[in-house]
Amino acid sequence: MSERVVLAYSGGLDTSVAIGWIAEETGAEVVAVAVDVGQGGEDLETIRKRAIACGAVEAVVADARDEYAQQYCLPALQANALYQDRYPLVSALSRPLIVKHLVEAAKYHGATTVSHGCTGKGNDQVRFEVGIGALSPDLKVIAPVRDYAWTREKAIAWAEDRNLPIDVNKRSPYSVDQNVWGRAVETGFLEDIWNGPIEDVYSYTEDPTVARDPEELVITFDKGVPVAIDGETVTVLQAIQELNRRAGAHGVGRIDMVENRLVGIKSREVYEAPGAIALITAHQELENVTLERDLGRFKRQVEQRWTELVYDGLWFSPLKDALDNFVAGTQEHVTGDVRVVLHGGRAVVTGRRSEQSLYDFNLATYDEGDSFDQSLAKGFIQLWGLPSKIAAKRDLKNQWTGA
Repeated sequence: MSERVVLAYSGGLDTSVAIGWIAEETGAEVVAVAVDVGQGGEDLETIRKRAIACGAVEAVVADARDEYAQQYCLPALQANALYQDRYPLVSALSRPLIVKHLVEAAKYHGATTVSHGCTGKGNDQVRFEVGIGALSPDLKVIAPVRDYAWTREKAIAWAEDRNLPIDVNKRSPYSVDQNVWGRAVETGFLEDIWNGPIEDVYSYTEDPTVARDPEELVITFDKGVPVAIDGETVTVLQAIQELNRRAGAHGVGRIDMVENRLVGIKSREVYEAPGAIALITAHQELENVTLERDLGRFKRQVEQRWTELVYDGLWFSPLKDALDNFVAGTQEHVTGDVRVVLHGGRAVVTGRRSEQSLYDFNLATYDEGDSFDQSLAKGFIQLWGLPSKIAAKRDLKNQWTGA
């Protein structure tokens, strides 16, 4: 059997051209692998047929939407993962799943090499190659766009010369990556960071400035997992899809930011992630009710590191695995309902209830029935501030003696 290369295949121009280019340059057979993570667009069968028509000896297509939601989006939700406190890891989350399917296909088809279509400027090249190295250290990697200066113009010429079944005329002014967790838009006029995004940048969300009535909904969690919306049972995938629709209709989840890329440059990114933002907002609030104070404080530190590891392509790292176990352990009591109002681009929590709540009305109230013994506060304050008070006395003494 000839040498084989497994290609991460999207069905677009660059990866369609890469099938024939890799075959000609290396003499290897190409196995195309397409993974559906809820990006929409063409159906998997159409993509599979195109890969074969472009010269692939095999085309593997996988509907991984439920797997993505359950095994990748859910851990991110439970970690309240927001890179730079804003970006809900739209692209970063899907890459390790795609890597997993690429490595599995390489093993099944006896391939020695994996190929991707990433450039040398982005984070995804790192996510793909570090992930591949972690799961199968002996696999080699080819990156035609990065390693061989493969431009769009070259790709178009290649496709036209070989009459490949690809529409090379229609070109979006933006670079777009999307899946069920959100949508990322960059390049074009957005590269001037003074330019504001215009409405045709967006697809998952409606204009939040357009007047519409607020919408109220209740999200139910069971041990950190969204299990129902307005009392209707949902899977994790269905929860994301439903909130993409309902929160997106109110313009929730639009993010315009300058992002610190792993490769050392800053990049202007426009995101829209209505379902992710609505779910994270509700989940954070339920944790505020059910997590003990110090556990909640420490979890916020873990969340930031977890998010950085995933953004930086270290999904399969030992530290990420260890932090997964910590985050999962914190979800034991994160059960209850959160009421959210969607309006004007925001998801606002207006109510929360839980049988696991640590909120005690009788301790919190200032009215009749107050069970908090306020006489204890004076002694507590004295002991709490004692170390600072002793240090202050020392410092004042040193000032007077010149010590």
